[in-house]
Amino acid sequence: MRREVIARGFDVQAAAAYLGKRDRRLAKWMRRIGPIERDFSVRFDPVDALAHSILYQQLSGKAAATIAGRVEALMPGWRRITTHGIDAVDDAALRAAGVSRNKIAALRDLAAKSHARIVPTPAQLARMPDQDLIDHLIQVRGIGRWTVEMLLMFRLGRPDVLPVHDLGIRKGAQIVHRFEELPTPLALQEFGELWGPYRTLASFYLWKIVEAATPPKAGAKPFKRSQD
Repeated sequence: MRREVIARGFDVQAAAAYLGKRDRRLAKWMRRIGPIERDFSVRFDPVDALAHSILYQQLSGKAAATIAGRVEALMPGWRRITTHGIDAVDDAALRAAGVSRNKIAALRDLAAKSHARIVPTPAQLARMPDQDLIDHLIQVRGIGRWTVEMLLMFRLGRPDVLPVHDLGIRKGAQIVHRFEELPTPLALQEFGELWGPYRTLASFYLWKIVEAATPPKAGAKPFKRSQD
């Protein structure tokens, strides 16, 4: 049986109104920060998006963007990272671009999993529930649950994702609800039921709340995630 297409994105205004009624403390911060807008309609290639996630791991946004740009320049005929492009570039060229050996191994595995059809095509992504997509993609070396959650939130616009292992999300929840200690992932998972079925928008606000509560140092550039 063919699954129905899952719509990309959600009604952000309706989600904000819902969250404002469910969580008054969060609502105060939402009014302070203002509306959050996100275009979920932008097309993307899953291999390219996951490759960028791999390249951004454990690096600052600027350094990762520089390396990712070098890798993109190595791709034959494309300005994005593709399965066949990864196959066509040797390890020495990737090392010269600044890619570590572990990340090269992860890129190779990504290409292999793409050939094996473990990495879904854009059409398949559109029909896969969140957990199914997580189960598929964590088979790729270097791709964990958090990485897939970023894909679900920023690229696919799935409305009810709460990355409970993300330090910023946990810190944001602590600030909003004045928890004495940083909530554990399990505690946040349980508490976060309050924000369902719009936990994605709640998460976007929690990141913004941390930024607002702890302004960056003068001259520092805003943190950029791999899926931004």
